[in-house]
Amino acid sequence: MSLGATTHLDASVLVLNKLYMALHVISVRRAFCLLFKDLAEVVTLDEGRYLSYDFESWREVSEARADFRGPDDDYIRTVQFEIQVPRVIRLLTYDRYPKQKVKFNRRNIFARDGNRCQYCGKRFPTSELSLDHVMPRSRGGRATWENIVCACLKCNVRKGGRTPTEARMALFKEPVQPKTSPTLGLKLTNRKYTSWKAFLDNAYWSVELS
Repeated sequence: MSLGATTHLDASVLVLNKLYMALHVISVRRAFCLLFKDLAEVVTLDEGRYLSYDFESWREVSEARADFRGPDDDYIRTVQFEIQVPRVIRLLTYDRYPKQKVKFNRRNIFARDGNRCQYCGKRFPTSELSLDHVMPRSRGGRATWENIVCACLKCNVRKGGRTPTEARMALFKEPVQPKTSPTLGLKLTNRKYTSWKAFLDNAYWSVELS
């Protein structure tokens, strides 16, 4: 298998429950396992219609589409055939409701703030960012969505144990608890995953990345 194929297998697939509600995101590798075991089906939205395919029918559709593939279509080549990477699958028996609470962790905070220092407004690699308590811990500040922001190392040192007002440093934007997974929002900026939008209501559903 080529390096490109390996990369495609590690891409992301949106998983729906039996009721077409978004549950979480998995790798293509895991999605194909579910499809091959008949535990899930591929779901597409074509001209306003929801179409579903099992593994074999999706393989046939992939062959028909192969000559008309677009720049955002990924294919996996095996010894016997070539199959298109699905973007959305639906579990055939799972009807539980999706989780609605976004995990409070470092990855989601960085994603919420877009890897942007909330004091100087510049973007940095994750390795050059830290987390800052807006109201310092020494003053009773808690680790909450509303009190933790991304800060570059320089701004974090400059602010020290003071409030932004005391340090004369304005926040780039007010920190709030996101309603949906911030990391999902980053995925939706990639054209490959635009089809996910049809299955997501950003005012309600929270998709937890695994």
